[in-house]
Amino acid sequence: MTGFEPAEVRRRFAEEARAERPDLAVLCLLVAAEADRTLDEAGLDAAQVELDRLAGQVPFRPGGPRSWAVALRELLGERYGFHGSAADYQRLESSLLHEVLRRRRGLPILLSVVWMEVARRAGAPVYGVALPGHFVVGFGPPEQQVLVDPFDGGRVLTGRDAELLVAGATGAPLDASMLVPAEPLEVVLRILNNIRAWAVARPERSDVALWAVELSLLLPSHPARLRYERAQVLVQRGDFVEGAVELEAYAEILGAVDEGAAERVREQAFAARARLN
Repeated sequence: MTGFEPAEVRRRFAEEARAERPDLAVLCLLVAAEADRTLDEAGLDAAQVELDRLAGQVPFRPGGPRSWAVALRELLGERYGFHGSAADYQRLESSLLHEVLRRRRGLPILLSVVWMEVARRAGAPVYGVALPGHFVVGFGPPEQQVLVDPFDGGRVLTGRDAELLVAGATGAPLDASMLVPAEPLEVVLRILNNIRAWAVARPERSDVALWAVELSLLLPSHPARLRYERAQVLVQRGDFVEGAVELEAYAEILGAVDEGAAERVREQAFAARARLN
């Protein structure tokens, strides 16, 4: 069984990322298609159908933000058993939406995508909240905001719970700026960051590191340093020429702000080319 050609995945991902209103579920499923070469059009459709099916089981307009939060917890966390555990951080499948829907396990951010997509389809005022180190879901306007933790089965968080999550991840206090809704492209970039971090810890999976950084570079807004990261992965994989070209391109960007750093990158490019001899 074969899925999409890589070029087709990239084309569709770039097109969706530049849409006026990018579709989070579509982008997440295209990330999954890059990782899982057996995922085809029927597989993408099946995942969307499953999200629709789950949304159809949410009680009709349960009420205010807390009522929505409780309704989603009862459905997804309690009835269907969506949640996460420490072991999920060791699996690439925990970052792939179709696998999270199948296994009902995943990283906080992918479980949050399930919560958001099901709740959005049901008409809830829902959005992602990118707390440092732990993604959660919010319901309602700022003055009535209710936070839930899908990784913990959709547990409704108190203000103190949120403070402890942030303190545990950063050692810093919770700031109001951390509670603003995350845009779909921010969510996707964070998912790809997680995948890159997973791959970096496994040098034998440099293939995953490469496609994750290349998808990140297709987003309209991304850190320039991703060019440097892509170059490093290419050199690691033995593609010294393309790696050197990427290093030189990054040095041009860097030279406008830090000529010393740019010169060090040019030296790395020279060293990469020298490895051809």
